[in-house]
Amino acid sequence: MATSTNLGSRRNAAQMHALASVEREVRANDSSGRRKYLRDFSKAFRSYESVIDAHELTSMVRAADVVLIGDYHALPSAQRFAANLLEQRAQPGDRPVVLGVETIFSRHQHILEEWWRREIDEEELRQRIRFDLDWSYEWPPFYELLVTAREHAEAVYGLDCMPREDLRKIGARDRHAADKMAEIHQHHPNAVVLVLFGESHLAPEHLPRVLRERLPEQRVLTVLQNVDALYWQVTGVQQERVEAVRVSDDVVCVFNATPLEKYESYRLCLSRWRQEDEQSPDIAPTIFNLIDSLLRFLDVNRYASHNGTQPKFLVDLLPEVHGGVSDARLRRLLSRVTVEEERIETMLRRVESQGSVYLPAINALYVREFQMTGAAEEASRFLHHACRGLPLLCDGYAVATDEPADRFYARTLEHALAYFGSRVLYPVRPAIGGEEACEFSRTGCEKLMHDALRGDRSSFDSIAQKLGYTLGSQLYDAYLRGCVSRSVLRHLFMAHIEEPGKARQICFEVARKIRGSRKKPCGSVEA
Repeated sequence: MATSTNLGSRRNAAQMHALASVEREVRANDSSGRRKYLRDFSKAFRSYESVIDAHELTSMVRAADVVLIGDYHALPSAQRFAANLLEQRAQPGDRPVVLGVETIFSRHQHILEEWWRREIDEEELRQRIRFDLDWSYEWPPFYELLVTAREHAEAVYGLDCMPREDLRKIGARDRHAADKMAEIHQHHPNAVVLVLFGESHLAPEHLPRVLRERLPEQRVLTVLQNVDALYWQVTGVQQERVEAVRVSDDVVCVFNATPLEKYESYRLCLSRWRQEDEQSPDIAPTIFNLIDSLLRFLDVNRYASHNGTQPKFLVDLLPEVHGGVSDARLRRLLSRVTVEEERIETMLRRVESQGSVYLPAINALYVREFQMTGAAEEASRFLHHACRGLPLLCDGYAVATDEPADRFYARTLEHALAYFGSRVLYPVRPAIGGEEACEFSRTGCEKLMHDALRGDRSSFDSIAQKLGYTLGSQLYDAYLRGCVSRSVLRHLFMAHIEEPGKARQICFEVARKIRGSRKKPCGSVEA
């Protein structure tokens, strides 16, 4: 069996490379990480006691009077986790829930209450609390949290004060927030108080210590999110995805994003802040970083000057990346791919669900909203086409075979490698199982192929995706077990499946390899 060291190496190799590139840019543009206050947080949480499941996490939250939730401001999933936790905690007949947030100054409480009473709308709230001027992170996930609080909580309070920019005064902000929480307890003595505050404030000697001094009788639980050191530690030894760990009796850490996702989100914020106008942040470096990391994982030389074991001049095949364009421009972009309205609507739905879409016919990748899962999948989809010389490019050198069965298996393999690559770049993406999975024996594949050919285009695409996702997910699991080497994976990406019968042959080979890997223990192969 693969050792824990090999497991960590296989699971994290690609994102570690991608992360190094992002961290260099972040450090170049934000030197605050060297401050002692921020280093205190990093040093405080280096190991955990045990893995816990969702039920144990819920029990710990329900036992607390005050829940301090660590917020990585640039990461939307951090605010959405807080909203979900609030909704889960606010049960009919149970203790009322009150929300406190760092994002809003206490001096703006009257504005927040006007919105709470529905006297002002969302836009006026955003303007009057100076969200974009004083905070400037993404508004939608924070507003979703406020709406959730208005629907499920008894009240919501702003907890912060000036100055935010001066780290020398950050201790005063902690004391101010603790004083405000003490006032909240006086106004709502029976309530559970959920507080979303920047993660660095939650080091044991920062806000938690001050709060315990103010409210010594209250049971305080700190819920961290996606702490880097804990993430690398747990993914290095746990085969399955871990939802949370217990750090100590009063501290837990949940995992809903990878370090790469965190820092890419922050890099995009930095890019947006550097813009003097209202242009969207440049998403291209993020996409190219994902592609480059997958290339290094597969040991593909993007500068190779000839075809063979490497694709020729892959560096010249990088896609045009579009981000932040209007819906009308997106439709014009899609019309360059097809004039069929049904296909355009299918691609629009894909953008809506996963934020990104790769268009091989024009070698372009469109990103409406950066979601790591979708971006990683579409970057992998591009690489599958680029390793074969972009055969579907409108003015390229080759086209796909017209044989229906070949088209089905080519599409299936594309989905398989896209899903596999997305899990390489984003290991927390869950495996395909249960009703999402399908039978991938030779007989099962052929039955699905015939079902797809009898249906319409939507059915064809849906069946190919379901089979492809199943194969890709199982292929990744076999790689983690040490049963598939990177050289084998590289050959899969480079296989010329436009040749008649080739895609079907490779799909059967992949399915056979996966089934065989389950029947015998796998040793340590090329990491």
